[in-house]
Amino acid sequence: MIRRFGESPEPGRSYTRRVGVYALLPREKHLLLTCQTEPGPDLQLPGGGIDPGESPITALHREVYEETGWRIATPERIGAFRRFTYMPEYDLWAEKVCLIYRARPVLQLGPPTETFHEALWMHSADAVELLGNDGDRHFAALHLSSL
Repeated sequence: MIRRFGESPEPGRSYTRRVGVYALLPREKHLLLTCQTEPGPDLQLPGGGIDPGESPITALHREVYEETGWRIATPERIGAFRRFTYMPEYDLWAEKVCLIYRARPVLQLGPPTETFHEALWMHSADAVELLGNDGDRHFAALHLSSL
């Protein structure tokens, strides 16, 4: 059973299951995050959906690059959670299954390539307070407790 964070599913509402990959990207006491400015702003762990036929690790590399402009190394899965939410960019009610990895940010190639995303470094303690969903905050707090 995967732990659920956030709102309970609404009775009678149909949800589409979407599996995605998300990354804790630490450097010293900071995390590399993404801020989705539209329809936001929403501070998030970098990541997103796995495309059909794509492996989770390939999706993680692609999503982190699109949302931060960074390349990563040594991804390691550290957990998972699910949440029920409305995704306005897709006009979709989704059961998001979020696979969480820790990876090392190694090279910034440029700005994010995905529109309405900005990469930023934030102290881990601030990220625990400011990330936009309970699941991201939970894994940031686990990371902070390991420092």
